Amino acid sequence: MKRRPEPDWHGADPADASYLDDPYPVYRRLREEHPVSLTPDGVWRLTRHDDCLRMLRSTGAGMRRTDGRLPGQSDEELAEERGQFMLLTDPPKHTRLRKLVSKAFTPRAIAAWRPRIETVTEELLDRVEARGEMDLIADLALPVPATLICEMLGVPVEDRDRFTGWTADATHGLALRRGHAPPELVARVEKARLGLAAYFSELIEKRRGRDGDDLLGALIAAEEEGDRLSPEELLIQSIGLLIAGFETTIGLIGNGLTTLIRNPDEIERLRAEPSLIESAVEECLRYSGPITWTVRILHEEAEFGGHVIGVNEEVAVGLAAANRDPEHFSDPERFDIARYAEDPPAPAHLSFGGGAHLCLGAHLARLETQIAIGRLVERFGNLELLEEQTTWGRSLFRVPARVPVRFRPIAGA
Repeated sequence: MKRRPEPDWHGADPADASYLDDPYPVYRRLREEHPVSLTPDGVWRLTRHDDCLRMLRSTGAGMRRTDGRLPGQSDEELAEERGQFMLLTDPPKHTRLRKLVSKAFTPRAIAAWRPRIETVTEELLDRVEARGEMDLIADLALPVPATLICEMLGVPVEDRDRFTGWTADATHGLALRRGHAPPELVARVEKARLGLAAYFSELIEKRRGRDGDDLLGALIAAEEEGDRLSPEELLIQSIGLLIAGFETTIGLIGNGLTTLIRNPDEIERLRAEPSLIESAVEECLRYSGPITWTVRILHEEAEFGGHVIGVNEEVAVGLAAANRDPEHFSDPERFDIARYAEDPPAPAHLSFGGGAHLCLGAHLARLETQIAIGRLVERFGNLELLEEQTTWGRSLFRVPARVPVRFRPIAGA
């Protein structure tokens, strides 16, 4: 067995802005030179596809330590934790919570939202058409998922702006456990959590006793049946689903469009062959997905690359690095919108995770992105990315904050 490696960021320090702006050269170096490594904050990193897939599917790993705590969570904090979002739980609690909400996210249920997603997208593009310029994030990538998750949860659309900021800030809470957040961000996260909790507590009370076929109504009905969902769990699932269905889809649409515009031959191909939109979105997920890392906690000892990783140690799974592993993907650094339309198609990417925690909202994210990207490419041509004005958000997700573009409407589209 190899000795425990010397802790080192190997260029992938989350506090390094240059790494966050373009992490892919670092991911390639990690995968080639340090496929199993240990960071200075004690987290193991895996970057090869085989290792990452094995960890995601492992029944000997989960989201919490064997004592039920999250990483860095004290006994006092665990005792005060009255509700847990399903993404941060393990079976059997995770199985029970996921089952309660999964019916709203089946392919058939999501397909029913297609007309509404199309309407929202067309209205957003109508607003900017005459201007000849837009911010891909503020004008499209943000309002599409924000509107849809609001409507799925039965949240009044007029309240969208009220909690858009809360949701973005609350997402950064994931970084707090990694210790990479400055004090001002800690304060913003806490304010966002309190705001969301107060908002949803009030909304749930208003909705009690009323008929409703949306997701929030279904969660309230489950809570009122007895022991299936506690009041605390109802509140936490509502907030968690809002956050989970928001920031990452912004990143998927924003990253996807940015990548397409930087590859003009591919965007022209998509315009000429709109039937490639499903494959194009899968390639966007593989090539520039918004979730670059996910974390698992070992519940039993495991060996990777000759290193033995012990019980309760954290392992960061390098989804973005695995998605460009040449052992699995042909010419992985090339962006090819037809990659998933080939026969046979390319291997599945890992952007939605895997195993018990495979992304519940994958079907919704795919459909929103297919419609948003497909209609923009169909309606607007001569897309010019203003690179010097493009900025990235600073969270554990790779999500643009601002992506200004110029365009010309396509006549008759």
